[in-house]
Amino acid sequence: MTSTIGKWATALAFLVIPAAVHAQQPSKSDMRRLIDENMRFAVKQYQVLKDSTPADRMPRTFQQGRSVTSDTEWWCSGFYPGTLWYLYEYTKDPAVKAEAERRLAILEKEQRYTGNHDIGFMIYCSFGNAYRITGDKRYKIIIDTAAVYQITRYRPSINSIQSWNRNKKLNCPVIIDNMMNLEQLLWVTQQGGNPRYREIALTHANTTLQNHYRPDHSTFHIVDYDLDKGTVIQKVNGQGAHDTSAWSRGQAWGLYGFTMMYRFTKDAKYLNHARNIAQFILKHPNLPADKIPYWDYNAPQIPTARDASAGAIAASALLELGQYVDKKEKEQFVSAAGIMLQSLSSPAYRAKQGENGGFILQHCVGHFLANSEVDVPLTYADYYFLEGLLRYKKWYL
Repeated sequence: MTSTIGKWATALAFLVIPAAVHAQQPSKSDMRRLIDENMRFAVKQYQVLKDSTPADRMPRTFQQGRSVTSDTEWWCSGFYPGTLWYLYEYTKDPAVKAEAERRLAILEKEQRYTGNHDIGFMIYCSFGNAYRITGDKRYKIIIDTAAVYQITRYRPSINSIQSWNRNKKLNCPVIIDNMMNLEQLLWVTQQGGNPRYREIALTHANTTLQNHYRPDHSTFHIVDYDLDKGTVIQKVNGQGAHDTSAWSRGQAWGLYGFTMMYRFTKDAKYLNHARNIAQFILKHPNLPADKIPYWDYNAPQIPTARDASAGAIAASALLELGQYVDKKEKEQFVSAAGIMLQSLSSPAYRAKQGENGGFILQHCVGHFLANSEVDVPLTYADYYFLEGLLRYKKWYL
């Protein structure tokens, strides 16, 4: 694996991103202007994105001067309509709403998807936002149905929801990303659905807390289980630099996921774990001054590719975490998130109007080691960036 990293280190040396000009928390007036400007910018960008995406497809990325799209089974298919709903929530622009509704129509069939764990990303990030904003009960029915199919991947012998199907390298993999999909289960139970969804979500989170995390509060990407024995076979970093490294997006998924678990349960163990993950991220010696992480905190070729998606996810999570902690930590987390959002809004990470295929953010990393989606825009980066901006406006302005 190290040799693979070395292979790309030279080729990707151009990806070094300079620190953002501002490395301190912006003022409230600065943040108001920044949020307003980003939303206006995003609406124009997403018009470009709409025009470049076939009616039966979803945008995925933009690379080598061309748009790349996906079918609705791709794990990211819910982020584009979800982002549109965030834009509509802010602008009340009927054209944005109409596009969101058109994309929901082609995504609706995935409510019964069982190919992997990502039905939460696919359905809750899209239809969840649609229901929250409109109150249309049709959307709730789709989310309720998705929860039914989501728990078909629950494996009682390992107390976890299996993420991917068995393959040549992995028997029963559970990945840290799966924490994000638990929100759908918790929400459905909260809204009067089957209590078993909540029980499964809590059991999965507790197993993740026990098996995924190291003493320093960093996480492995993948824990592979023996289904028959219920034991751990191996712990590996499928997308990290090596098996003992801290893959940056994985740290962000965990931070967001355990913060969300506290929101639904008020269980202090989830809050304390989220606080510890936040401190791991913010105090890491390899976190740049602008607080947008490299694709892996321990990548041997640092400095190299940043991952704006990891920064966007972490910023949104820190803003929620700031709602649940004491004044000192709140100031720390909100200040860091503000710097992250300001950095992402700068020319170092945000595209120029009309460019980048219509995506908002640049310089994201999907799977570095596979040379897949490296230094490109990604739909989930835009989604969590706008979510973070809206959270900042709602809670801190």
